[in-house]
Amino acid sequence: MTTSAIPANSPPGSGGTPPLAASGAGPGPAGPKGPPGLTTRLGGLERLVQVGDGRLDQPVLDEAGALLERAGQRLRLSGEHTVITLAGGTGSGKSSLFNAICGLELSPTGLRRPMTSQAHACVWGLDGAGPLLDWLDVDKRHRYARASALDLNRADASLQGLVLIDLPDHDSVQAMHRAEVDRFVKIADLLVWVVDPQKYADAALHRNYIVPFARHTGVTLIVLNQVDRLAPHEIDDCVADLRRLLEAEGLADPRIVTTSAVAEDGVYGFRDILVDTVAARRARTERLSADVDRVAERFAGYRLDTEPPTTVDDGRRGDLVQALTDAAGAPAVAEAMESAYELRACDFVGWPVAALIARLRSDPLRRMRLTELREELRGAFTGPIGAQQGDVDNALQAVTEGVTPELPAHWARSVRAAARSHATEIPEALGESLKDALPTFNQVPRWWWLVKTWQFFLVLVAVLSVAWIGLLVAYGLLDAGGPGSSRLVADAGLIPYVTVLIVCTLGMGWLTSAACRNLVALSSAKHGDDMEHHMRAGIERVTREKVIVPIEEELQVYARFRRDVDVAAGRA
Repeated sequence: MTTSAIPANSPPGSGGTPPLAASGAGPGPAGPKGPPGLTTRLGGLERLVQVGDGRLDQPVLDEAGALLERAGQRLRLSGEHTVITLAGGTGSGKSSLFNAICGLELSPTGLRRPMTSQAHACVWGLDGAGPLLDWLDVDKRHRYARASALDLNRADASLQGLVLIDLPDHDSVQAMHRAEVDRFVKIADLLVWVVDPQKYADAALHRNYIVPFARHTGVTLIVLNQVDRLAPHEIDDCVADLRRLLEAEGLADPRIVTTSAVAEDGVYGFRDILVDTVAARRARTERLSADVDRVAERFAGYRLDTEPPTTVDDGRRGDLVQALTDAAGAPAVAEAMESAYELRACDFVGWPVAALIARLRSDPLRRMRLTELREELRGAFTGPIGAQQGDVDNALQAVTEGVTPELPAHWARSVRAAARSHATEIPEALGESLKDALPTFNQVPRWWWLVKTWQFFLVLVAVLSVAWIGLLVAYGLLDAGGPGSSRLVADAGLIPYVTVLIVCTLGMGWLTSAACRNLVALSSAKHGDDMEHHMRAGIERVTREKVIVPIEEELQVYARFRRDVDVAAGRA
């Protein structure tokens, strides 16, 4: 057997995390009926991190981000090598086991504890191992290579692609040793925990490593070492008790193998497992899959099993529009505009004689109030006073209370934040929508002008008739014009007929005014309805843009989040 140091100038892996979808390692996406592959699951996890930013707890996002970076780096590195770590406590004999597998004394052993202060690595197969060991951060002084291509021992050849690492003691008094173990536990393809018959139930091992990585059963191997110190029946009892302990801590069907570094065939069983693991070349993807399982389980706590709504239903949408309509005072504005329309119509279609009499005893400011009403209304909706902020807040709270009960707490909070994302803009937007809906007073219906012309014609007839009666009195009764006056002004007998004409003219004017007032009442009501319809259309637009769209976008994000949780968890 020959060994050689791995060249120190092996090019390290390029920095940064590659796009997961571009990685050539790991199984690709499975068919539509099968579970998603590792690359697809990592892609789902990446989307979960992006979506969760600002919505979910930061520690969960940080853990997922670290896994994505680690997975991207590992998938870029050699897929032909399997990283297997030997970890254990003081006196468990892992360094002796490491040397027994390697066939050489590469890692120091002895009675003094701890003996292994830094990770030692032995590699079978050099191609591509340099960047991998650089990423593992194994000191170049502690890298060893088995030249298996030149080795006549077929056992060594069967381990081609193995990177076996001997770690410091996890229970060392040196903090840096424990940190080294913690680092490798997170990145190794296969975790091998070496225990001895005396301390296999060590609380530090089980509390700090076995329980937290209970989901990693498929990439965890428990080695009960130093069984040469036990009788055959004691070995079975010890293995049974160790299995019971591991299953109680969450490891389903744990893999346990017994070894003895001093016995002649004491490591054959363990070596066979290493050979099978290296030959399968699945440990890398299985380890990453187990890591994704663990992180995806944390994301699963942010979703419910019930299918969430993705839109705001018509009932809640209508209630919100009505609430904002009331908050903006649209019904009052429509009523005011209806009254203004009716009063302005009376200036055109009303009987001028009655209007003159009413003017003599009415408030002279009425007409000025009419002409300025539109400007006053437009000014009322140019700023945030168009609707009270408190009324808007109550409306937003009502619509979110109808949606959020079907969501988890974090997403309910996110939906409420989305609903309020434009809360301070809504009052002014409502005011602008009302202002845009106000009609132009200069637009007068044609029939108003026709009626007004007709009324002034009747007034003119009445005035001329009164003047005619005056002439008839002067020329017919008082004979002011002499014998040559015309019969039209000198015949006093025409006075009754002209009086009837005056009465008929005034009556026609009054009847025309009464009939037009009925038409104005009907048209003003229609005008008010149209006005409220236009204002409501503007309020619906503001409601959709400022409230409904943000809420529905957030609901759709949550729906995609639920699907990505299933993808990351490996569910079809």
